Amino acid sequence: MSIHISAKKGEIAKVVLQPGDPLRAQYIAENYLENAKLVSKTRGIFYYTGLYKGKEITVGASGMGFPSIGIYSFELYTEYEVDTIIRIGTCGAYNTDLKLFDILNIENAASESTYAKFAWGIEEDLLPHQGNIFNTINETSKELSLDAKAINIHSSDIFYRKDPNTPEIATRYNCPAVEMEAFGLFANAQHLGKNAATILTVTDIIPTHEKISADERETALKPMMELALESAIKSL
Repeated sequence: MSIHISAKKGEIAKVVLQPGDPLRAQYIAENYLENAKLVSKTRGIFYYTGLYKGKEITVGASGMGFPSIGIYSFELYTEYEVDTIIRIGTCGAYNTDLKLFDILNIENAASESTYAKFAWGIEEDLLPHQGNIFNTINETSKELSLDAKAINIHSSDIFYRKDPNTPEIATRYNCPAVEMEAFGLFANAQHLGKNAATILTVTDIIPTHEKISADERETALKPMMELALESAIKSL
């Protein structure tokens, strides 16, 4: 067991799918994995391990923001010898070039956060995906006839802000959307020499206030989940 994950050694697979929401992890385990076993529920953060097309996969939540995904991904990489983490989450679009339900495969994450600097001495404010899993996702999306757009993302510490304008860093690095975890995941993976990718579904268009309803989210996120699962088993 690690400090924040109560699974025993050997109960976490080499590849982990990491949504933010524990209930989304539960949904994936119950609907896609065979013989899924709940291996950790510390602090209500669920981790399940089971089989997808005969290969062992773990799915477990990261929580929200860099501090949370920073803890969980670090412990997965170091305490459970995980090789690859695929974050699967949602994001808000800064403009109408993106549409609701678009799937994004994140090439680089830009952030004003000091997480990477003070955790690992990484000074850059633009961090790339780590390892080959990004390319595997691109290839798999074509096989599944999904249009997974390879783009940069703004990873922010802030959900609510006074200034409604697109933050300068997002404009500088051509980030058409925002989320809160990819930069922290990429920083940990870079420091540890591990593989990390982020797949996102656009659920909000910020300037027009369009959003996917609660009822639509389950159906809307299925293509992203299936893309992540199919990509995950290719990396094993």
